[in-house]
Amino acid sequence: MSAARVSSAAAEGAIARELVPYSQRELVLYFLRLGALGFGGPIALAGYMQRDLVEHRRWIAKQDYVEGLALAQLSPGPLAAQLAMYLGWVRGGALGAAAVGAAFVLPSFVMVVALAWPYLHYGGLPWMQGIFYGVGAAVTAIIVRSATKLAKLTLGRDTLLWVLFGVSGVVTAATGSEIVWLVLACGVVTMFVRAPPRASGAALFMLPAAIMTGAHGVTSTRDLGQIAWFFTKAGAFVFGSGLAIVPFLYDGAVREYQWLTEQQFRDAVAVAMITPGPVVITAAFIGYLAAGVAGALVAAAGTFVPPYLVVVVAARWLRKPNPRVKAFVTGVTASATGAIAGAALILGRRAIVDVPTVAIAAVMFLLAMKFKKIPEPALIVVAGLVGMAFKMHG
Repeated sequence: MSAARVSSAAAEGAIARELVPYSQRELVLYFLRLGALGFGGPIALAGYMQRDLVEHRRWIAKQDYVEGLALAQLSPGPLAAQLAMYLGWVRGGALGAAAVGAAFVLPSFVMVVALAWPYLHYGGLPWMQGIFYGVGAAVTAIIVRSATKLAKLTLGRDTLLWVLFGVSGVVTAATGSEIVWLVLACGVVTMFVRAPPRASGAALFMLPAAIMTGAHGVTSTRDLGQIAWFFTKAGAFVFGSGLAIVPFLYDGAVREYQWLTEQQFRDAVAVAMITPGPVVITAAFIGYLAAGVAGALVAAAGTFVPPYLVVVVAARWLRKPNPRVKAFVTGVTASATGAIAGAALILGRRAIVDVPTVAIAAVMFLLAMKFKKIPEPALIVVAGLVGMAFKMHG
């Protein structure tokens, strides 16, 4: 054996010895806690996992974490949830991924449904209207900030990606919806420019009316099937993380199926932001308003099952993606970032309607850009209190 191989083997052995043994139960309990207390969005949640599991507890090898993060970035669906599922898969295969994913999503799901119930039944109260009056402006500001951050991180000085970003943003703002085929086309264009190819439903059963009642009354199983299919598409085809799913959800929930009003949609995004865990849990809030508890369960399952399947079925292949896959995802990400910017314009036109909301949005945006350590949920809570004060005493 050569000296280089001996050195490499010794290094790998040292890394293995440094790792601390842990059980599947300990990993599940960690993600249950992270899902209950982890604020800050997908990038922050991924950072907590690195800090806690790689650096502090030394349960996860750095290489496994990096591969999981790359998989989450190169695949559709929520980044943080998919990274969590991958780490569960490393430890316990498909069952480990399922257990970790469920533990991570469950706390925020319960919180969102708990907030959706009083919202649905008491949303007309003046104080609650005031809270969301301020929150809507803050959400718009945060979406703008997210689009700005994503553009800086993913586009750089790449002219092609900026062009795709601009096209997607303009089309989204003009049509009021995210066109999935345009997003995919941006990925194909980037792939052909950067790495051109070489020349060579399960049935739904009747459920009690009490858990199928949303904002429009009792929902049929047919409507539940629509909800399941729509959110499965969201989980399977929307690239990016966090707010990248907002334009797609807006198009379906507000424009196509009319499950929510525009105000209710902004409130759903806000509720997802002020609760811990993955931001895309807003799907559960939308599902609850559309079809009660059953709708929330179906929407959440539809959103998170596709990323789970990607982890357990395609993880080995996607851990080492080829240049064409990377180029395709780069183009898709640029388009998704543009769609977020377009969605901010759409939501802003309805949420920022007078001088107070202009002031709230401007202040929240400046605070988010200037003081990057301020958690987004704190900004939203403050905006809600300010909005309530305006409504109650204005």
